[in-house]
This record gives sequence, C-alpha cells and structure tokens, in this order.
Amino acid sequence: MRGAVSLALFVGVASCGGRGDAPEAQPPEPQIRRLTKLQYTNSIHDALGAAIVVPTSLEPDEDAGGLYSVGASLASISPRGVEQYESAAFQVAGQVMGDPALRSANVPCEPAAVRDDACVGEAIRAAGRRLWRRPLEDVELATLVGVAGGAATALGDFDGGLEYALSALLQSPNFLFRVELGEPDPERTGAYRFTSVEMASRLSYLLWNTAPDEELLAAGEAGELVAADGLSAQVDRLIADPRARDGLRNFFTEMLDLDQLDALNKDTLVFTHMAADVGPSAREETLRGLDAIVDEDGDLRDFVNTRRAFLDRKLSAIYGIPAPSMDEFAETELPEDGLRRGFLGQASFLALQSHPANTSVTLRGKFLREVLFCQPVPPPPSNLNTAIPEVSADNPTMRDRVEQHLQDPFCAGCHNVMDPIGLGFENFDGLGSYRASENGVVIDASGELDGDLYAGPVELADLVHDDEKLARCVVQTYLQYASGHVLGIAERGSLEWHDEGFADEGHRMRALMRDVAMGMAFRGAGAVNP
Repeated sequence: MRGAVSLALFVGVASCGGRGDAPEAQPPEPQIRRLTKLQYTNSIHDALGAAIVVPTSLEPDEDAGGLYSVGASLASISPRGVEQYESAAFQVAGQVMGDPALRSANVPCEPAAVRDDACVGEAIRAAGRRLWRRPLEDVELATLVGVAGGAATALGDFDGGLEYALSALLQSPNFLFRVELGEPDPERTGAYRFTSVEMASRLSYLLWNTAPDEELLAAGEAGELVAADGLSAQVDRLIADPRARDGLRNFFTEMLDLDQLDALNKDTLVFTHMAADVGPSAREETLRGLDAIVDEDGDLRDFVNTRRAFLDRKLSAIYGIPAPSMDEFAETELPEDGLRRGFLGQASFLALQSHPANTSVTLRGKFLREVLFCQPVPPPPSNLNTAIPEVSADNPTMRDRVEQHLQDPFCAGCHNVMDPIGLGFENFDGLGSYRASENGVVIDASGELDGDLYAGPVELADLVHDDEKLARCVVQTYLQYASGHVLGIAERGSLEWHDEGFADEGHRMRALMRDVAMGMAFRGAGAVNP
C-alpha cells in the first residue's frame, strides 16, 4: 500500500493565490539508507570502472510507501545478505586487481616491495573517497593499509593484499549505506541541515541515482553545498547532464512499478502475442515516452493521455497498429479515432494491472487511485471473499459481474472507489489489445471519476490528466523519493509549496527536480535523538 498518510495530506488543500516563501520544513529524524541494487551497481561502476561485472545476487530491495527509495531507509542486512555482499566484494576487487586496465586506473603507483604501505595508502585513499563518498579519516585509512599489508605479507603478493583492502571498502557500511545524519544549522536556531558532503551524495543519488562525481564531491568537501548559490550551480549542472535521464528513469520505474514487468506472467493460450520480451518492451515504451516529454520540457501530465507513442514490432502487434520500424523502437502517433491514449493505454499499465488470463477492473482502478492520485485503498479483511462472480448468461460482461459484486455491502465500500474506474479500461484485454466486445456483448466503458462522467477510455484519460490530484501526487511521490520517507502531516506545508511551484512552472519535471533539490524539505535534517 502507498503512503498511509497520503489521503490525509490532501484534505482541504487549496491554493493561496501566491506561492510566497518556502515554509519551515519539519523533517523527521534522519535514517541511513541502504543502497538499492541499482545504486550499488552504478556506484561501483563510477568509482572503480564501467567494465566491472557486478554480481546481482544481493540482498533484495525492500518496498515501502510504493518506492524502493523509501524502503531503503528501513532496510537492514540479513546474515545471508552479509555473505552475499562479502562474496560480491571479493569478486569486484578481484576484477579490479586482475584486469590490467582496471588495475592501472585504480592503482596510481607501482609498489617498491610486497608490502608497500605508501603505495597502498595512495590507492586506498583515492578509491575509498569515491566509494565512501567522503574523504577517509586517518584512523580508517591506517586500518585499511594494515589489512592490505598483513594480507600481502601472508600471500607474498602486493596485489593480493590490496584486493583484501578493496573488498573491505566494499563491505563497509560506509559504502553499503548512505550515512546522512546532518548537523546543527548555524542560520536557524534549533534547526538541522545536511552537511555539505552529505548534500553531494543526496544530490547525486536523487538526480543521477549514483555516487557523486569528482566535481560534486569536491564542491561538497569545500563546503559549497550548504550555500544557496553553490548548491544552485551544482543542481543545474546535474540536471543538464545526460545522467539525469538515468535518475529520472529510475524514479518513474519505482513510481509506476515498471520493474515488475520483467516478471510479467500471462496465459499464452489466451494471449497468443505473449512472449518473454513483452514486459521489457512495455517498460521501454513508457520510459521513452516520459523521456520525450522531459527532454522537450513539456507538461508531464501529458504522459497519461498523449497520442505520441514509441513502439517496437511486438507492441505494435499487440496494439493492432502498423509498426513504425521493422528493427527497433520508433516514434509514431496513435490513431485519432482509436481509444488508446498515453500511459493509460499502454501494456505497462493494462497488462501489469491484470490477471494472467483476464482483465482486472480492481487492479486497474486501485493503481490509478494509489499510484496516480496517491489515495491509498485499505486492504480487504483476510476472511473476506473478494472474488468477482463467474461469467454466466445473466452476467456475460465484466460490468455485469462487477455490478453484482458491488451489491455485497462488505465489498462495496472499497471497491466503489476502484472498480468503476477500472471498467473504463475494459476495451483493452489482459495484455492490452483492443476489443469491442466481451462474450458477444458490446463493452460499455463509460463511467464516472469523482463526479465527472466519461464515455470511454479517451475521456477518462483526459479527466485524469486535468485532475489536480495527478500533479499533486507526482510532487508527493518525488518528495518521498528524494527524502526516503513517507511524508507526515508536519510536512504538508512543504508539499503544498512544491505543488504550487510545479503548477506555476507548467508541470515541467525538470522544474520540479530543481525545486525539490533546492527546497528546505530536502536540505533540512531532523534532529537525531541521543
């Protein structure tokens, strides 16, 4: 379930007619965040070399509030996970020391003997700063040099000793976790802020989903990231960099559950177009569409109802339209007289929010409520039968069966906010192909969204686009993604302020990214209780 306080945050929210100054942020006590599996891989590639094959058998990411980036604040490491990180560390360190090009890039000196503490210190100081995202303290460096020296002496091999020290760097909580605890803010009595070095990591993982580069880390070490002008310069640089696309793709993947498409499961006897590449293709279609909107600085809300599409041959076959290219993804325009629009007409939504053999009006409606509107729907009681009636002569269509299901008062309370919305997508089957009828009966995809009537999926997509809850939910989700926690009532003012800014800037994603990175809700830290 998405953030449990989300619905309360939106009650009574209204524009004040002018944005004004940012409200005083009231963040909770900071929590260290474990690197996600993708951040782990990206950080190793950036610190030690892109050619390294990073093991994937690691502690799994945990979801909280609908985001792995929030779950990272709650994640620990199990005994099995410790073993996996140890194995991965030695595999990575072995590649660094065993590959001549990687060794040359990471060992800036040649040893004078089997044990050469000066050369080891030089290598560990540089690699440790990149991996731990801060300079190593003298005692930390001395400890690691001792590890390398002892191992080198025992093995009779300088490289073997350095391999042990590198693996120690990679197994350390200073690498596996983002240690961001803050400090007293000298400009605000009783308030806390993240340090300049901590801000380097916060910015890089927010905007690039990886560790800070040399320029950003140097700015953090110079104290430039606690001043508005220094922070602004780096935020603008990071957003303009091509790596910002990777950061945004990760945000949208987490928000829209696109990672689950790798395990998309469909009955191939029912859906003959189903194949192993459908899920990955569906994810790429959605991300390319979002890339295009952000690259052109367009209105992000357009992703739910645009006629612009990026398709390969597989998706074109599922959608029943000519493939724009015979070889790869290419841009096309959906037919004006068709019912397919934007993300709400894509397989990444329609197929993922369905059952293996048929559609699910509940899953589709629940996704729209929780993910696009940030309105959590409580789970059903464990002893309640939530199954929709089977097809019969009296109930041939999903609409007929849902109407019968909603006659049960124990089901109607929650399903009334989900199922009627899901019926608006019944012109698309469980894989996302268009259909005009079900069991020989013409599908009625009309309905109502929070008091507004629609005749079918096109009108429904337009209503979602224009609903203020969509834009506000994007803001809320991005704030939670950035901060690593579900927003509390005390942070409602920050949410409203950023929501107004998003609207003022035409709902442009880059503007929201900058606004959040510069805002006190992101820069301010809660006090750490002793």
